[in-house]
Amino acid sequence: MDDRAVGDPPVPHDEVARDEPVVRGKVVDRGTAVPKGDGARRSAAKRRQGRARSATWTRRLAAAALVLAALNLRPVVTSLGPVLEEARAALGMSATVAGLLTSVPAVCFALVGSAAPRLARRYGPDGVVLAGMAAVALGLALRPFVGSTPVFLTLSGLALAGIAVANVLLPVVVKQRFPDRVGMMTGLYSMALNLGASTAAAVTVPLAGAFGGDWRAGLGAWAVLAAVAVPPWVALVRDGRRPPGHQAEQQAGQQAGQQVGGDAAAGAGAGARVARSPVAWALAVFFGLQATSAYVIMGWLPQVFRDAGLSAETAGLLFAVTSVLGVPLSFALAAVAGRLRNQSGIAVLLGAFGLAGYAGLWAAPAAAPWLWAVLLGVANCSFPLALTMIAMRGRDGATVIRLSAFAQSVGYLLSVPGPILVGALYQHTGGWQVPLAFVVCLMVPQIAAGYFAGRDRQI
Repeated sequence: MDDRAVGDPPVPHDEVARDEPVVRGKVVDRGTAVPKGDGARRSAAKRRQGRARSATWTRRLAAAALVLAALNLRPVVTSLGPVLEEARAALGMSATVAGLLTSVPAVCFALVGSAAPRLARRYGPDGVVLAGMAAVALGLALRPFVGSTPVFLTLSGLALAGIAVANVLLPVVVKQRFPDRVGMMTGLYSMALNLGASTAAAVTVPLAGAFGGDWRAGLGAWAVLAAVAVPPWVALVRDGRRPPGHQAEQQAGQQAGQQVGGDAAAGAGAGARVARSPVAWALAVFFGLQATSAYVIMGWLPQVFRDAGLSAETAGLLFAVTSVLGVPLSFALAAVAGRLRNQSGIAVLLGAFGLAGYAGLWAAPAAAPWLWAVLLGVANCSFPLALTMIAMRGRDGATVIRLSAFAQSVGYLLSVPGPILVGALYQHTGGWQVPLAFVVCLMVPQIAAGYFAGRDRQI
């Protein structure tokens, strides 16, 4: 029996064979005619599939770009500690100036990072992160091969400025590119950040050894990793300039920016209230003191172990332990702290770990170096705790934004003098007894500030 519908005109057999692969209103599948409307729908479906494939590719590209950027957010600092002794000798750098170098990240994060939102409004987050990664690559590539301490510091500042803007804008990129997977992607780049920090600390000395023991080559090698992070961001910037699928996103971003600006103007009085709040100041002091401890560890811990008689490679591995611990512990700590109304106990406990670790370094650094490294690695988890407490102390989203800006900017500025003073004390006393005693004393106000910041109070 004929498969055609009743009333359809007959179709010659040779035309059926000739037009069988064609969809647009022709005859397909044993001579059945397809209306032209069906062909248009199939063409639209193909276009949707093409856009879906393009969106999938863009998301994968963005994920790779995020991971590569995060890998480069700490090697500028952590790669220097294991070879700081050689760098100081080659550059004629005093211990006080080396302490200044450990404080440069905090200055950049407090000052340069504050300019990131304005730059993002003008050039877009992707473009600013791209410029930041290029600055990191350039600074890392050039700083090992200069013979002047001021130029070395300037190039380190260039790389750190790139990190500062990326630090601020990577969460924005996550929200824009992965609105349905913010937690997962934030966790992914957080792990990459810790991995980059620990790898740079552990591998810089072996890299230098592979190049004949040249510390300059060991430091400069990290410019390659930064350079690898640049092309994905170039592709993302170009993808963002395509008009068809991105105009709506750009318009939505502009509207969101206008809304945020309106909220900020309307909440100026609330912003002043944040600055007068004891809770806000407790958070700022806690944030600043934990940052001081973190930068002392990043800048001086390998040197402490080396002065105790351990090899440069072992000192780098010990420091890497303090960074690696942050990968699982940060996730667990944030999860637990977020379920509690009061985080004071956690802040006190982390401070106790810090006290024990620094006291061990002060008493006998070579007696149990791995234990001291583990204790200080746990204490370094005060950073995610501070971020969690900032989010929980604000009564609403707008207050959290203002509270975060206040606590982090004031906190980073408070953290600047600590590492410099540690370096000065080390230089003038010729040992670590006095500097480590100073850091132990700083843990006491950190514990007190953490206790008050962690109480169930809201602004």
